[in-house]
Amino acid sequence: MKPSNQSNADDRAVSPVIGVILMVAITVILAAVIGTFVLGLGDQLGDTAPQATFTIDSNGTDTINITKTGGQSLESADLVLSVNGERVNSSIASDTWETGERKQITKDSGDWAGGEAEVRIIHDPSGNAIFERTWDFS
Repeated sequence: MKPSNQSNADDRAVSPVIGVILMVAITVILAAVIGTFVLGLGDQLGDTAPQATFTIDSNGTDTINITKTGGQSLESADLVLSVNGERVNSSIASDTWETGERKQITKDSGDWAGGEAEVRIIHDPSGNAIFERTWDFS
C-alpha cells in the first residue's frame, strides 16, 4: 500500500510537464510568426496578381489594341505594358479596366522591332505578368 503523500506527488508531476509542453509550443508559434514578418515575407502575402484574359491586335508597327475578354476588374494604375522588356510610357488610361473594354496603346516614337515582339501586361504591385504573348508587328 502506498502512502497517501506519495500518490499526490505523482499526480502533481503531470501538470508541470503539460505546462512546459504548452509553453514551448506557444513560443515556437510566436517565433515563427514574428520571424515571418521580420524577414519581410508577411508583406508579400497580400500582393497576388489578379486573374484576367486578353486579346491583342495591331494597326501597325507602333500601335497595340488590347481587349480585356474576362476576369476581374483591373485598376489601370496598377498595370504596366511592356514590349520586348521595355516599359511603354503610354498608360492604359481609365480608372478600371472592365471586361469588354478595348485599349489602344501607341508608342511615342519608332516601332517595336518591326517583327515579333513579346507583349506583357504586368501587375506592378505583385510584379507578375498577367498577360504575355508574342506578337508580329510587321
